[in-house]
Amino acid sequence: MKVLARILGSVLCALPAALLAGCGGKASKTVEVSIAPPRSLRGTAAAEVDWRHVATAEDRTRLRNWRQAWIDALAKAQGSAKAAVVASDSLLFDPDRALSGAMPPPGNYLCRVIKLGANGTAMHDVTTYPPVDCKVDDEGEVSSLYKVSGAQRPVGLLFPDSQARTIFLGTMVLGDETKPLSYGQDSNRDMAGYLERIGDKRWRLVLPYPRFESLLDVVEIVPAPKR
Repeated sequence: MKVLARILGSVLCALPAALLAGCGGKASKTVEVSIAPPRSLRGTAAAEVDWRHVATAEDRTRLRNWRQAWIDALAKAQGSAKAAVVASDSLLFDPDRALSGAMPPPGNYLCRVIKLGANGTAMHDVTTYPPVDCKVDDEGEVSSLYKVSGAQRPVGLLFPDSQARTIFLGTMVLGDETKPLSYGQDSNRDMAGYLERIGDKRWRLVLPYPRFESLLDVVEIVPAPKR
């Protein structure tokens, strides 16, 4: 909390309850994973939620080195036994694919994680996971993105950056945890990446140099079918 106070200043208590704990105010109802969904940022000036004022120094470095992460990860993936996974989807795995409309509208989505480039000996150079439910909520000047289920559940904010790129900053919730750590509290839980639109109602979240398992995580994000 003290780390966040230094980084965010007066914005601290305007940020979502899913990222912060301890600020006054009535909590929102919980979602399926018992994580309180983010509070609104109504009335917060856009300049106050510039992601550069929020991100830790380590995460700014990771975001700055996004292209090298792609180069390193693709080199390993394309030389692996599962190289066909990358070759079969040129839009998803093209580092330079970025269309206008980088901020997905609020709603229910399916998120599919593909880990590229093994970081350590326990992982493959291409590891794919089945789609899981995730959600985008409108928070005012920013949006929030969080996975609703699964053993690893990212929860964070989407900050406007440009027409072709949105910045994601958040933390990882694990196992049966019901509360995320505050962003900046544990560098091993902090997450930083960027979100781009790569097709019609199709986005990807790119996480360069995540803490464990891979060199690059690519999360395909598409609208969930209506139920």
